Amino acid sequence: MIFAPDTEIALRSVVNLINTAANGEEHLPDPAALDRFLSAEGFSGARSRDVAELESVLRLRAELTALWRAGESEAVDTVNRLLREARALPQLSKHDGWDWHLHATAPEAPLADRMSTEAAMALVDVIRSKEMDRMLVCAADDCDAVVLDLSRNRSKRYCDTGNCANRAHVAAYRARKAAS
Repeated sequence: MIFAPDTEIALRSVVNLINTAANGEEHLPDPAALDRFLSAEGFSGARSRDVAELESVLRLRAELTALWRAGESEAVDTVNRLLREARALPQLSKHDGWDWHLHATAPEAPLADRMSTEAAMALVDVIRSKEMDRMLVCAADDCDAVVLDLSRNRSKRYCDTGNCANRAHVAAYRARKAAS
């Protein structure tokens, strides 16, 4: 394990949120799709379930996408701004079957604030640990999804949104066979 369990879960949620817009496909077209996403990711707390809430999450997704591709200095600026804007105040919490973990917003805070704060808190750990090189973009030429490499040997290069790794391996195999 590279990071605390709640950090890894938050980072995977960031990846999953960013990848809801990978390769030109929109997987959060309406509040119902956002409901399904949040349920799959295990987000709790207050919800308005309206278009304004969806739009705030889509703005957050765009910010996190840019942050994922940013250098350290720009990432630090964005993380600090996200924490400031949400008026983050880290506190230990235990709920819904989760053991002690950090929350930095109240459960009744707006959804986008809670999501941005969780992402920012996880990214604080990534930046402090000098592990931003684990935040990748899929190596497939035709894919722009993001990848979180938590492997020990830093070998993950392809996303989980499709079968990019399989396609790359088949193409490499066919190229080797054609060359021989």
